[in-house]
Amino acid sequence: MVEVQTLTDTSVFGQIAEHQHEQVVFCHDQETGLRAIIGIHNTVLGPALGGTRMWHYASDAEALNDVLRLSRGMTYKAAISGLNLGGGKAVIIGDAKTMKTEALLRKFGRFVKNLNGKYITAEDVNMTTKDMEYIRMETKHVAGLPESMGGSGDPSPVTAYGTYMGMKAAAKKMYGSDSLAGKRIAVQGVGHVGTYLLEYLQKEGAKLVLTDYYEDRALEAAARFGAKAVSLDEIYDQDVDIYSPCALGATINDDTIDRLKCRIVAGCANNQLKDEEVHGPGLVERGILYAPDFLINAGGLINVYSEVVGGSRQSALTQTEKIYDFTLQVFQRAEQEQSHPQHAAIRQAEERIAALGKVKSTY
Repeated sequence: MVEVQTLTDTSVFGQIAEHQHEQVVFCHDQETGLRAIIGIHNTVLGPALGGTRMWHYASDAEALNDVLRLSRGMTYKAAISGLNLGGGKAVIIGDAKTMKTEALLRKFGRFVKNLNGKYITAEDVNMTTKDMEYIRMETKHVAGLPESMGGSGDPSPVTAYGTYMGMKAAAKKMYGSDSLAGKRIAVQGVGHVGTYLLEYLQKEGAKLVLTDYYEDRALEAAARFGAKAVSLDEIYDQDVDIYSPCALGATINDDTIDRLKCRIVAGCANNQLKDEEVHGPGLVERGILYAPDFLINAGGLINVYSEVVGGSRQSALTQTEKIYDFTLQVFQRAEQEQSHPQHAAIRQAEERIAALGKVKSTY
């Protein structure tokens, strides 16, 4: 299920202004059934790069809310990772299993093309490298293409690697050792990224509990990784060391935060805190260390950025490995400022944007 933060202002422009977005594009095509929204948050550091996800949202307002929060997160993700990129994201509204067609994807590609490079798309939830091929037929502003086409391929393994690095850094901070051997870890969501993360955790000897929106996928992953599968709601009640949200956002909210029995939250999902200024401090009060989502899940963005600038998969992995040190730095900053890690990470990202904004203030 998608649960997203309700923004204060319910008007369209009020929501756009709340997070200071530059541009929001609504895409509609009767013939193909396309209904999509492209959110461009900030392009001070470079063109907005962020994936497109396809989801059966309960309402158009929910889809808008999601794309605004996601694109904002991409701005911070690029900035804190040292990339010369802005933040953007797109959502296609509909059931990917029944509505996704070549024609729909290519029509979406035409809308991306019309932005003239201000937004570069890539894959996200319910999208594949094959889908990127269809979009690429209509626009060159696509990343995450198959390696056979000269692209960087599926970014999921690199996203998982960065999350794994961030999780190990959190363990180092909390327990004095970054070893995850014997640690009880609850993974919520075993799609592409979640599955790759499970591989890393299994190899290190972690004890795994998992869940997924699709029960058959959860059972298959449990059998493959020797894990315990539980229902979507039961995942919050597990007696574990680490809770790892790897599905959609806002799973740390008023209804779930008191149920968590973990010491660390570190996952690859975006926007894990339903309200950053409520649930970020709330985790601190409960003695739970939070590894900022946009920091530790930046591996996928780093991977597609390497494609844009002509780098290699190895260079992307080397850059992604630095997430370990970046995460420890954010923890230290949060302590010094007596804030929570998400707030400290946002401040660090915003400081880089502001500094480079001054550099670019003259032509």
